[in-house]
Amino acid sequence: MYSIGYDIGSSSIKAALVDKKTGNNIHVIQEPENEMHITALQNGWAEQDPEIWFSHVCTATKRLLNENNVAPKEITTIGIAYQMHGLVLVDKNGKVLRPSIIWCDSRAVTIGQKAFNILGSSYCKESLLNSPANFTASKLKWVKENEPEIFKQIHKFMLPGDYIAYRLTGKINTTITGLSEGVFWDFKTHCISKTLLKQFGIPETTVPDIVPSFGTQAKVNKKGALDSGLAIGTKINYRAGDQPNNALALNVLQPGEIAATGGTSGVVYAVTDNLKNNEYERINNFAHVNHSFENPKIGKLLCVNGAGILYRWLKENFDVSSYTQMNNLAEQISIGSNELTILPFGNGAERMLKNQHIGAHFINVDFNRHHKAHFCRAALEGIAFAFVYGIDIMKKDNTPIKVIKAGNDNLFQSEIFSTTIATLINIDIKLYNTTGAIGAARASSNVNDTTNTIGSITNKNDFVKKYTPQKNIKTQLIHAYNTWKNELILKINQTS
Repeated sequence: MYSIGYDIGSSSIKAALVDKKTGNNIHVIQEPENEMHITALQNGWAEQDPEIWFSHVCTATKRLLNENNVAPKEITTIGIAYQMHGLVLVDKNGKVLRPSIIWCDSRAVTIGQKAFNILGSSYCKESLLNSPANFTASKLKWVKENEPEIFKQIHKFMLPGDYIAYRLTGKINTTITGLSEGVFWDFKTHCISKTLLKQFGIPETTVPDIVPSFGTQAKVNKKGALDSGLAIGTKINYRAGDQPNNALALNVLQPGEIAATGGTSGVVYAVTDNLKNNEYERINNFAHVNHSFENPKIGKLLCVNGAGILYRWLKENFDVSSYTQMNNLAEQISIGSNELTILPFGNGAERMLKNQHIGAHFINVDFNRHHKAHFCRAALEGIAFAFVYGIDIMKKDNTPIKVIKAGNDNLFQSEIFSTTIATLINIDIKLYNTTGAIGAARASSNVNDTTNTIGSITNKNDFVKKYTPQKNIKTQLIHAYNTWKNELILKINQTS
């Protein structure tokens, strides 16, 4: 018997087939082959058609079954991970009303800031654990203000993973983890925030039913089976946003453990049992997958929107065939990239910079000294420095950091990138051969339906390697980091 895990990203859909008994990964498929398109009708906007996500889910599922000679009835459980903070709206017939406003869309920043000023810092800090900022609730308010005819038709709002579950099962529901990532959840009352809904003028009837993160959430119906190739009755047993799910996949469940990713955006995700926070305007605080009112587990998420997207941009525009080639070019250049400095913040407003949109910048470019390899090195350093800058913010928020774990399928594969971070923060970084899709599949197959809890999803063969702090290069890295940080502060002051 097998489980399937989906990871619904903004670049691609990944689907993993996992042996239910052993937890071994059988096959991972990515759809489409090239990255999905993001529509930006205005500066700072980002939208995608939810139906495109589901179409690729179906294609990936059928490929997994066909290429591995697996019958639909052999798939017993499904887990879903998804891009966080997206907004999907459907009418009473389940029809999508407009393209999804996805995670990196920054149109609602002003709306969130206004709500923060009205609701007050005490309520936001103690009940929501966040400023409303640019999260799903603020995006929904933007629709109310700017597209009133669409808003009137809304039956339910959903997050991206909720929509995929709905298309497979016909059931519209969500989780506490999901509602908290949209900043709809009140941690003091342990229920939907009626205060926020009232402030934004959002009817409580538009909130989906709430189901546990672990346990049978819904079952594939006839239409879902026909579209996807799965069997009728296949259980969706687990759902979470991509970053909480990534942490789960890396077995990051307790305070002091950090999960990191370096994909299109970069994320540092720490777990704490303390609801108090000092940096709630810059660090996101969500219910982790194992959170409960009696035993709180909060995921503290710090995002660098401009991360892997910068490296991809260089690859596409500098005529480089692969990321491996880029890493090799970067290794030819010494620390500091001959004074070429890159600020990677060109992918929307940056919450860790207090929602400023300072843009990406190439600084001190010298046409006589700098070439392709310098840009590769400076990009890796710039993204790594952004991570370190964010981790410093987390430390100010009294977040314990004992170890960083990351998957072996992103920027952390780069020796330069990982060693730079490990050395500057003086913490080991451990890589594991797992992905969000694999983690979702494993989670779905290890659920106790009676207690709605999760068993072990780790595999002893997952560990790949460890990056340790390097004393011999620390002085050079500190100098390069301080140079980078000074340039960042100048841009922040210019933008303010």
